[in-house]
Amino acid sequence: MTFDSSQTAAVVYRNGIVESTHRAHIAVVNASGRLLYGFNDPQRLTLVRSAAKPAQALAVIETGALEHFGFDDGDLALMCGSNSSEARHIERARSMLAKVGADESAMRCGGHAPLSDAVWRDWIKRGFEPTPACSNCSGKHVGMLAAARMMGAPIDDYHAAGHPLQQRVKHTVAEICDLPDDGVQWGIDGCNLPTPAFPLDRLARLYAKLAQAADGDANDARAEALARIYRAMTTHPELVAGEQRFCTTLMRAFGGDLVGKVGADGSYAIGVRKSEASGASSADEAIGIAVKVEDGNLGALYAVVAAVLRELGIGTTEQLAALRAFDRPPIRNTMGVETGYLEVRGDLLKR
Repeated sequence: MTFDSSQTAAVVYRNGIVESTHRAHIAVVNASGRLLYGFNDPQRLTLVRSAAKPAQALAVIETGALEHFGFDDGDLALMCGSNSSEARHIERARSMLAKVGADESAMRCGGHAPLSDAVWRDWIKRGFEPTPACSNCSGKHVGMLAAARMMGAPIDDYHAAGHPLQQRVKHTVAEICDLPDDGVQWGIDGCNLPTPAFPLDRLARLYAKLAQAADGDANDARAEALARIYRAMTTHPELVAGEQRFCTTLMRAFGGDLVGKVGADGSYAIGVRKSEASGASSADEAIGIAVKVEDGNLGALYAVVAAVLRELGIGTTEQLAALRAFDRPPIRNTMGVETGYLEVRGDLLKR
């Protein structure tokens, strides 16, 4: 199977003039990991960033930390999320810390500007200084603090690449992506935790497994944990992202039929349950979708993801309409005048 690596996925026009172009890589796999469709390089080595959070949360679950510390599905959703630092996100992170018996000084992430413009404006008005619990990765960090305690490991350096917890996380991520441990490369994420890089189709494989587990097609302990992650994310999409964010909008629109998660610098992954995926493949099974926009542009990413769903025949007219703000976003100047638009090509997927 070969793909043309020179093709552009999305174009920005201003008054009919090409202003910028965006290359993307796409992989669509079935529940067994077989590549169904691709665009450009579906095996591109990709730093998937926060799209890996469900796999990292799986490692936390398998320490027994959720039951021991009384974490609920909302807490698990925050562990898997890149939240907007809304009040509910900060309050939940602090509540989770209390369950672990720790405070913010134990967190090895820093405060930063929020992903939400509305929250940022509020912080500026109030002169608010963000603390570690305000991080968009707060849930993941508290989850890892809890997991380190469950393992009887030190918590001061739970974030370090050589820590026993991170060694466990690395093995879990590789295993769930059907890769050997040395088949995954690691960098350091914006939140100070290790972040994996592996072929794009393996990210799609991870999300196909999430959807397959939600369908109840396997009954071992790991499948049950994956199904719980899927349920937590789709039941609490507002904790995975936040108001007016793509992940929250997508999962609300599809009402549990799919799970989706963004990763920084232009990666996205979706797991689609078999009841919703029937238009994408002749096989009656869950599928996984992974997209990487080469230049990291999130506007182009969300438009490409929406276009992939449409090409695969996933979603009703009403469900896809909920994504309209991201699908062909207009470009407006400071006076609100529409000056251009982003357009995705119409033939992204090839067998």
